[in-house]
Amino acid sequence: MRTFTISGNKQTPFLNWLAEGIIGEFLSRGYTYYYVPEENIKLVFHFIDPEKPRPYRRKAQATFVVSVMETSEKSENIHKSAYPYLIRSLANHLMYILHNDDETTDIYFLTPEQGFYKLTYRKGEEEKFFKRIYERLEPLAASQLVIDNDFYDDLPEEIWNGDEITKSLSESGKKLDRMNLLPAPFPLEEYLTPRDMRHLKKLYGIGGLSYGNLSARRDSESFWMSASGINKADMKTVGEDFLLIRGYDPDKNAMKVSVPPNITPKRASVDAIEHWMIYKEHPEVGAIVHVHAWMDGIRATEINYPCGTIELAKTVAELVRNSEEPSRAIIGLKNHGLTITGTDLDDIFERIEGKIIPQVPMS
Repeated sequence: MRTFTISGNKQTPFLNWLAEGIIGEFLSRGYTYYYVPEENIKLVFHFIDPEKPRPYRRKAQATFVVSVMETSEKSENIHKSAYPYLIRSLANHLMYILHNDDETTDIYFLTPEQGFYKLTYRKGEEEKFFKRIYERLEPLAASQLVIDNDFYDDLPEEIWNGDEITKSLSESGKKLDRMNLLPAPFPLEEYLTPRDMRHLKKLYGIGGLSYGNLSARRDSESFWMSASGINKADMKTVGEDFLLIRGYDPDKNAMKVSVPPNITPKRASVDAIEHWMIYKEHPEVGAIVHVHAWMDGIRATEINYPCGTIELAKTVAELVRNSEEPSRAIIGLKNHGLTITGTDLDDIFERIEGKIIPQVPMS
């Protein structure tokens, strides 16, 4: 359903011009514009007031919100200046508009986890400019999130307290913690106030400092995976820290998760769909690690699809399939991080030791 709308207060002539250009471009590409948003609107361009950046009130989880704001304040660190507005407006994306002295305008695009890049507008290049905005944002807005879970309290009693695989996940979580990676590809605590940090952790489910996720195959049909929003350095409890993922239900667009009875489970990581696709296709893959970090000389996705989308999962699965050794592949996720396969978790950590670059390159 290719629908979109414009929300918020466009306070300047440039913002009005920008909104009209976006509307024209998306209409020309087959999108339907709604003056009054329907409940399941797919894409919202939400213009915010920098003094009071209020969020757009989503009526559906699948609504992709792009906050838009304009400033003339110069900054030595644009990312640090802009990122709090992304968080405070609860957006999937932020367009941060900065007018330059040479009559050009830079539009910086930010996402919660997936990066930071820039487009420059020059007078006379309107057609090219709006085309580039469309090409950058439309694939993300049109992607299909897999964030629902179907929990089944049918976990066999003999593994209610875990097994050798969950022990290996716990040890690997500690290794991940010792790598001292950040919960995003940049130092969040330097960018946000303590209040905004609390807001971010609640909103996006960030737990410990070793942000990422780990999984390990249990059998041909299921795998153990770290749950969402937990401290990977202190994984102990099945159903809370460890989840047994046993499939994907395309009709419900949900991951199937087995848990012990009488427990309130944590949610599965949004990357579970990606891990499931890889395990399903490659029986020789025994473990997968995802980190917000980088390595030199790796193949990467061309589009920075949001985590938890079918599109990202399919793209990563394809790169794994085409790699020289799918069971030991290292795949870059554009502007985001790495997905690494291995025969087991020890194999992965031995291969990446001393090679991880904490700062993810952005483009």
